[in-house]
Amino acid sequence: MGEMARENTTLHGDALDEDRTYDISLRPSRFEDFVGQEKIKDNLRVFVEAARRRGEPVDHVLLSGPPGLGKTTLAMILAAERGVTLHLTNAPAIEHKGQLASLLTKLDPGDVLFIDEIHRLPPAIEENLYTAVEDFRIDIVQGDGPYAQTLSLPLHPFTLVGATTRTALLTNPMRTRFGYDARLDYYTPEELTTIVRRSARLLALETEEEAAHEVARRARGTPRIANRLLRRARDFAEVLSDGVLDLATAKRALDRLDVDAAGLDEMDRKYLRILIDHYDGGPVGIETLAAALSEPRDTLEDVYEPYLLQQGFLARTSRGRLATGRAYEHLGKKRKRSDPEGQQGLF
Repeated sequence: MGEMARENTTLHGDALDEDRTYDISLRPSRFEDFVGQEKIKDNLRVFVEAARRRGEPVDHVLLSGPPGLGKTTLAMILAAERGVTLHLTNAPAIEHKGQLASLLTKLDPGDVLFIDEIHRLPPAIEENLYTAVEDFRIDIVQGDGPYAQTLSLPLHPFTLVGATTRTALLTNPMRTRFGYDARLDYYTPEELTTIVRRSARLLALETEEEAAHEVARRARGTPRIANRLLRRARDFAEVLSDGVLDLATAKRALDRLDVDAAGLDEMDRKYLRILIDHYDGGPVGIETLAAALSEPRDTLEDVYEPYLLQQGFLARTSRGRLATGRAYEHLGKKRKRSDPEGQQGLF
């Protein structure tokens, strides 16, 4: 697929802030430039090539996983490689059937409709989406009572790409309508180092290999965080190190940004400290933690807990959240008591 087709990919959505604009500029536009998620990337490449040869749209794709791992980027690449237009929207923004109909009727043959946080679609909208993705039509009811009429609008065949951070909240009827269900995992430090080096080149930032690895190591396995940390480290490099990001400058920048050697930020450490200091390491319910931290439950479950769980700082049990031995060790704390039914069972 040539450069012209990639340049024709169009984004439809709200105005982006500065960080979001930088994220767009650092995103790869081809599968070969996308680092990590090898199995998913290779499968999507096959699906795109098969659809091109048949002259059909790519089958519907569901991308799940924590924020910042590349779900939107993969949707952009899929559309670009297929040579069609990408239309971006967010599920909560689709409030009524008219908005859904407006989105669907403006799609050209083969276009990609990307719906972020698709598990948050209102039930009525989701039910109308069923016929759209299966039969490429949408039914609109006109009038009320005995005078109501159903108008069936045909749609051009299109590809729906849904993204979700909460797979469990996606209804089974919606989930089964996707031809490919892919879950993105956290990146390794080596993969993130490659991403940091690429982003540094795009930012025209001279970066030493050790500095790139240090940024990657503290990025929580997430490319979006790695790029954000790199942009902030660039500020320190320009002011404190003559524009060169060396290891010492990278460590100084990350320490001043309160990102420790394990990639935990101040909110992660506050979560663990409250769990350990206030509740003796748990178990404690998520609602109690949300109230203590003054954060919505969804934010804790979607943003903070996945990495803490994946890195072994936190455990979920039927009785609530538990701090593990690694959390005590990382914070330099000692257990006040043993819990044979809870924490002792973890080790």
